Amino acid sequence: MFQPTKDLVASVRAKQNCVDGKQAKQELAVNQGFLIDVREASEYQTGAPKAAIHISRGLLEFKLPVLAPDLKTAIYLYCASGGRAVLAAEQLKRLGYQNITVLTSSPTELCTIFPS
Repeated sequence: MFQPTKDLVASVRAKQNCVDGKQAKQELAVNQGFLIDVREASEYQTGAPKAAIHISRGLLEFKLPVLAPDLKTAIYLYCASGGRAVLAAEQLKRLGYQNITVLTSSPTELCTIFPS
């Protein structure tokens, strides 16, 4: 049965740990995790926090295990509207990652929270 993407994202989001950028910054200062931008390269180039690592959604499952082989590493994901980050978080949990958080702040907000 077809499920509209909007509904899928909403149901997956309900199962994810979501925080705003300010909370993420506080947590990252303690846990030394990774801030991952899962937008496409062209979106990333329009502006991203200096602390962010760009791994587009389509390559995340292949590249993250090299960057973060420890499945307990804190991973913070964001995109433009949250949909890709939510779906990426679900996939990473399927790979075995245990400490995944989705950011609710926009990339513009994150650039002010995580200044260069």
